[in-house]
Amino acid sequence: MANPAAETVEYPFTAFNFAVEIHVPDITTKACSASFAECDGLDMTMEVKTIREGGNNGRQIRLAGPLAYAQLTLKRGMTASFELWDWFSAVLEKPALRADAEVVVFAPDGVTERARFVLSRCLPVKLKAPPLNAKDGMVAIEELQIAYESLKLKRPEGGT
Repeated sequence: MANPAAETVEYPFTAFNFAVEIHVPDITTKACSASFAECDGLDMTMEVKTIREGGNNGRQIRLAGPLAYAQLTLKRGMTASFELWDWFSAVLEKPALRADAEVVVFAPDGVTERARFVLSRCLPVKLKAPPLNAKDGMVAIEELQIAYESLKLKRPEGGT
């Protein structure tokens, strides 16, 4: 009989330790390498094609169709670093300019990489300045939405 104490437990990833890296080919430095308060939209959906076979009313054939990707939404406290605004401006000047991005998920220690989501041919589609309200006293949060053409999961080196 197996010893339950000897079995390793796989804990789920935490959602609070992550960073985003955006690389723009025509810009020598990273367009952005920062922590964000929120990251949403790592999402892909496969369209399913349904075929009904003549004479067989009790069955459908399902085929894989094209993939559709969501838009990545990033939110962070606005700082004196205007990297996101510079990237958006660069795309306005060169509409064909695309970037690659990676969302890195860390272990609770904040150092050990657990997973990396790789997004290709990214295009900033919405950049929202923070709402300003003197009554609230809240942190100014800027928001960026990015359209991307592919999403892949990259395991860390030595990971299973």
